[in-house]
Parts: sequence; structure tokens; C-alpha cells
Amino acid sequence: MSRFLEFKSRMLAGEPLCGTFVKTPAIDVVEVLAKSGLDFIALDAEHSAFDRGRLDGCLAIARALDFPALVRVPTGSSHEILQAMDSGALGVIVPHVDSVEKAQDVARWSRFGHGGRGYAGSTRWAGFATRSMADVLQQSVDETVVIVQIEEPAGVSASEEIAAVEGVDGLFVGPADLSVCLGTTDPTSKPVRDAMAQVGEATRKQGKAFMTFAGDTSSKEVLNALGVTMFFIASEHGFMLSSARSAAESIHELKR
Repeated sequence: MSRFLEFKSRMLAGEPLCGTFVKTPAIDVVEVLAKSGLDFIALDAEHSAFDRGRLDGCLAIARALDFPALVRVPTGSSHEILQAMDSGALGVIVPHVDSVEKAQDVARWSRFGHGGRGYAGSTRWAGFATRSMADVLQQSVDETVVIVQIEEPAGVSASEEIAAVEGVDGLFVGPADLSVCLGTTDPTSKPVRDAMAQVGEATRKQGKAFMTFAGDTSSKEVLNALGVTMFFIASEHGFMLSSARSAAESIHELKR
């Protein structure tokens, strides 16, 4: 079975999944990461230089390699979601969802139906006019993943109601923005971890997935104890820096 089609069931079953953010809009990066053993990637169109063409190219290679690729859209508008999905995204990650109403909009715009995602059979996602409408609609049911980011105290407070929204599959705590909102520069501080625990409990009650970002894997047990099963570890920038620094430090240890 396609890894794209398996992904949603694996995520909702609570299987530990490891992915990373991709900041460089280049197909080569996607090709290399597809060989890494990661379960997924998230193309970061919110904070990086992804235009429509480069997003399309990266999603094309991800589909060709059967390498699950999500897209973090800039604002979560219906236009951004439609473009990401038509280009072949497995699903979307939408930042700054702090109310049930926002969650409902995102869930509706990500799927076909009245007031939802516009249907086109000639997109990459639909197989470029080679598949029936019934097959394409079923693919949306089976495959599409909608993740909302909880990054403000209001989102934490409403997390159980947000998790209960039909069509929302997972909640992602954004530790950096949440830290700023809570008046701390430490994403591991007690207020942030307490907020994460609240969101984790909300997702557990509603049978949804719980995920977050971490700079490395050193905190995996702590985060897993809070309910996190889907880990966004660093980015290709972080991986490059870590490996380059390690190599440089090793060579610099040589004595003259």
C-alpha cells in the first residue's frame, strides 16, 4: 500500500512517527530526505521561500517517491489550502488556530463538499484526469490529513473543542510561539509543558493525534509522556548545521 494512504491510519493509531520541516525549496532536498528513514516531511511555506512553482516541484517529487509530504501553509486561507492539496500534498498544517470556528473553516476547505475544497480532476493530486470522480473523492476520505497548530493560550483553552471538530485529525503545539505568548523564552518551561499536557489530554479524549516540534530527540520521552506521538524534529537546516559542526569540531581537535 502507498505510504500516503497508510499515513493517516498510522498517525491516528498513535504510532511514533518522525519527520522534519523542509525550509529549502529544492527537489534535491526532498529526494535526499526520502532516503533517510523519516516517516514524513513538512514543507514550510509559512516561514520559508516556497512560491507556487517550487512548492509544486517538491510535492511532485514527493509523490513520485511515495514520500508523505505535508505543507505548512502561511495563513490557512482556502486559496493556500487548495493550491497545496491540488499540487499533491498529503495534507496541511495550519498555523494559529485558536478557535473552533477557525478549525471548522480549515477542515471544510481541506476536503470536498459544499463550501469546501473546489473539485478539479486535472490536478496532480487527482491523477491528471486519469481517475474517476468517485475514486478521487474516496482518496480525500482515506488520505487527507488536517493538522491545526495551537500557538496561543486561547487555542489551549479551546483545545478539546477544537480536537472534537470533524475533519481535524491532529493538534500541533507550536512551542516557540506559545512560549512567547506565555511570556517565556524557554519552550521547556513549566507553563509551556502544562499547556502541552492540556492539549495532549484533549487530543486523547477525542481520538486525535498530538504532535509538536523539537530541535532534537533528547526530549522524546518527556514529550511522549505528554501524549506526543508525532515528532517534527528540527529541519534540514538543523541537520546540516549539526553534522557540519560535528565534523569541524572533530578536525579542530587534531593537534598541530
